[in-house]
Amino acid sequence: MIQPANRVQEVQEYYFSRKLKEVAKMNAEGKDIISLAIGSPDMPPSKQTVDKLCEVASLSSEHGYQPTIGTSELRTAMAGFYKRWYDVEIDAATEVQPLIGSKEGILHVTLAFVNPGEQVLVPNPGYPTYTALSRLLGAEVVTYDLREDKGWQPDFDALEQMDLSRVRLMWTNYPNMPTGGNACRETYQRLVDFARRHGIVVVNDNPYSFILNEGDKLSLLQVPGAKDCCIEFNSLSKSYNMPGWRVGMCVTNPTFISWILKVKSNIDSGTFRGIQLAAAEAMNTNTDEWHQHYNIAVYRSRRVIAEEIMSLLGCTYDKAQVGMFLWGKIPETYVDAEQLTERVLHEARVFIAPGFIFGSNGRRYVRLSLCAKDEQMKEAYDRIASLDW
Repeated sequence: MIQPANRVQEVQEYYFSRKLKEVAKMNAEGKDIISLAIGSPDMPPSKQTVDKLCEVASLSSEHGYQPTIGTSELRTAMAGFYKRWYDVEIDAATEVQPLIGSKEGILHVTLAFVNPGEQVLVPNPGYPTYTALSRLLGAEVVTYDLREDKGWQPDFDALEQMDLSRVRLMWTNYPNMPTGGNACRETYQRLVDFARRHGIVVVNDNPYSFILNEGDKLSLLQVPGAKDCCIEFNSLSKSYNMPGWRVGMCVTNPTFISWILKVKSNIDSGTFRGIQLAAAEAMNTNTDEWHQHYNIAVYRSRRVIAEEIMSLLGCTYDKAQVGMFLWGKIPETYVDAEQLTERVLHEARVFIAPGFIFGSNGRRYVRLSLCAKDEQMKEAYDRIASLDW
């Protein structure tokens, strides 16, 4: 009998892939589920971004294969993005690699740096893809704890007590998803020192620094020497309302970029030229006012309603968290978060995410997405309020 590769047994179907099939079935039955579970921005990119895509797509000469390294226009715009927002100097020719979203970057970086049987440090709670892809590629996942009492920052004392002899990569994600813990200069400085002393490559996933974050935008690469031992991902999905366009970037030193490109060039071809030039247009021309509206004002309005929903559920939360989600701790009356989220889904017809999908440290938390119109969020509140709490 034909059997799947052993690696297929190492992972489960992604929670949201599986759960959205259930939600689609409920919608087909007329139940009209409101989704507050997934962080897919519902607002459009800027007009000039869409116009540039249409302009290029209308040209018969622009539909051929593109270089895996990306167009010079896109790489230059990405370097400019880092200079404009983080004051980090990037060589557009050698220190940035465009990605088809950060998710594929996780694949490429793991293939470039980790041999089967070697170890990868993954945050708990954290983005599930760090764990799933590591396992699919034969790496051993070692989790490190993020805790509310430490502001969801790494516990460096605990990390120093671990056997790090087989660790090749450490995944970090600030501003943090799912917890909303903000980026911190001290954390970044300690991560660079940790990476250098232990010969570990730290990869910081940084797509949320614009969302509900009115302070200085921070990057791991602002720390002197970070490029020698660290990699940073960034993305247009959240901050430019382009999740379906699949445009991300990997930024680090030229040697690391060359290794990642060697992997990437054997897996995929370059993104459609129209998308690349439109992404460059977005980074070059979107104004501060555009970001203030879409990344701050809209999400701030929705955040108010999300906080009301959290309070209605009896959850506690940190008002200082940033990003496009609200992370809250469930009441002690529930065995775990899924008990609460399943009741909300099937009785109130509102889909919210249980925290266990992000790791065992999320077992008593739920996550609300802000990627729904105010009217939908208010309707979600009314539906949940109608239950007997």
